[in-house]
Amino acid sequence: QVHLEESGGGSVQSGGSLRLSCLASGVPYDRSCMAWFRQAPGKEREMVAQMDSADRGYYSDSVKGRFSISRNKVENMLYLQMNMLEPEDTATYYCAAYTATCYMEQFSVAKYRYWGLGTQVTVSS
Repeated sequence: QVHLEESGGGSVQSGGSLRLSCLASGVPYDRSCMAWFRQAPGKEREMVAQMDSADRGYYSDSVKGRFSISRNKVENMLYLQMNMLEPEDTATYYCAAYTATCYMEQFSVAKYRYWGLGTQVTVSS
């Protein structure tokens, strides 16, 4: 049974950093894709960063160069290191998983099936 639980959100000033964590219980490391999404009030949910079964990371243009996604196989954790945060990054951040072998060349974000409850990130100017 898959269970995702995010942590690490908080309030920071513009230019600061945060590291989000997601405990990914029941997600097979080598046969899954995992991602971070975010949703700001009044806006649609958007993919921020994702990692495929080959451990390759992919990023939205809005966070490329500032955010970094990583996984820890032993601890079954997914991370999102967020640097140079901007007020526009304020949102609820969600961890998501797709539990089958997947590679980004043939993958759609619509396939993510499992979701955490989210963690709030607030960036003040």
